[in-house]
Amino acid sequence: MIFRAALAFSAILAAQPAFANDSMAELGTGGLILSRSDAVSMESEDLFISRDKVTVDYVFRNGSDKDVDTIVAFPMPDIAGSPYEMPAIPDDQQDNFLGFEVSVDGKPVQPELEQRAFAAGIEVTDELKAQNVPVYPFGEAVIAALEKLPQQVADDWVARGIIVISEYDAGGGWKSERTPFWELRSTYWWRASFPAGKQVGVSHRYKPSVGGTVGLNFFYDGKFQGQYDAYKARYCMDTAFENAVRKAAKEKGPEGDPPLFENRLSYVLTTGGNWALGSIGKFKLTIDKGSPGSMVSFCGANVRKVGPTTFEMTAEDYFPERDIDILILDRQGGGNAN
Repeated sequence: MIFRAALAFSAILAAQPAFANDSMAELGTGGLILSRSDAVSMESEDLFISRDKVTVDYVFRNGSDKDVDTIVAFPMPDIAGSPYEMPAIPDDQQDNFLGFEVSVDGKPVQPELEQRAFAAGIEVTDELKAQNVPVYPFGEAVIAALEKLPQQVADDWVARGIIVISEYDAGGGWKSERTPFWELRSTYWWRASFPAGKQVGVSHRYKPSVGGTVGLNFFYDGKFQGQYDAYKARYCMDTAFENAVRKAAKEKGPEGDPPLFENRLSYVLTTGGNWALGSIGKFKLTIDKGSPGSMVSFCGANVRKVGPTTFEMTAEDYFPERDIDILILDRQGGGNAN
């Protein structure tokens, strides 16, 4: 049974973040995936999610009498170049745009990075590399490389949807720029050994993609409307949360628009399960909303408040049936959120 966890508290926030075109989309990111094994089980998973970091500590056990050597992978979220929409990327100048790190039994591991580029569903990785164009579709390096393309190649890539021509006025007149339009699929992976009858601890961390919107997508003109139904289903907004939004709207003024902005995080929990039993022996989720004055809403079972900004959920023999979506509301320009 899904219960609703949504609590509002008061504090002063320092500043309001800026979002391109008033909105940025969050990238759903998850945990590790093992090559399917009937011998290795996940005894525990300790998951911590905040706007600043995601940390995951696993304990795996090989219950068989033989060592198991397998591939462990961390799929990065797919990202696509576009002049029309910019996803929230923590470091848009690096291949490791989430700052992913991993260790096994406390020792750092240097994983391999597999990257593939696709346009219209067709892989174009080799073509990009042949023209010395980085496959990572953001950052100054890729724009500089595209400007060096022979015109014939550029025309062909435009026709095939690999790049588009974006036009903009930066203050000195209109300019045209070759812009990536391909999708990048990235996966970190490494070979791991699980000794017979032994536990292996695997930990990883990264900086999450935090989407946001200036204003609210589900409440304006003094009413719950717009994407309200979708938000209620996705984030399990309850009466207490909605009342806090109404209170903020009254403080704003007669127009009824709350002085709030959205922060959204998404953690993909349902793609794992490639281990014995398929369930997680002991599962612990901790969510930190960052500031006591922030309002947070997410779906969870038996969630309890364990600190001024933290909420905890625990379960045994846990099989995730939905991903974790978190909505955090902050006050524009700082101040109390409720």
